Amino acid sequence: MPKKKPEKKSEKKPFKAAKPETKAVTPSSESKDFGKYQKLLETFREQIAGDLQHIEGDALNRSQRDAAGDLSGYSYHMADMATDNFDREFNLGLASNEQKSLNLIDAALRKIKDGSYGVCDLCKKPIPSKRLMAVPHAPFCISCQELEEKQKRPE
Repeated sequence: MPKKKPEKKSEKKPFKAAKPETKAVTPSSESKDFGKYQKLLETFREQIAGDLQHIEGDALNRSQRDAAGDLSGYSYHMADMATDNFDREFNLGLASNEQKSLNLIDAALRKIKDGSYGVCDLCKKPIPSKRLMAVPHAPFCISCQELEEKQKRPE
């Protein structure tokens, strides 16, 4: 009779979740990555510049009377003036936000040219490519962005 091998108890190893790989774009990365981000940034820039022109042309370059369609020389109702003022302020806020985004995109395009794109402005660590694909003009990595937002938030 052949000898039976003793049965080994199967030991279950605890499950360890694999750490997601986050490929960071650094100045030493291939230039084709920069080209991909540059095209993305230029596309965003064109869209935002068009939106900004539309906001300025449609709402900000007209007088209140023209915007309301009032052709007479008489004043109109106070509620109409309040609505027009609200619309004007709202459009100014949109234009301001669009201009901030445009400035961030221009800064990112300059960083691509000088080779510093993909590096966090605060901690100087590489920004993960997933973040850059989502927000190609991001100046900070996620942890530094959170710190910035906490500092700006009133408590």
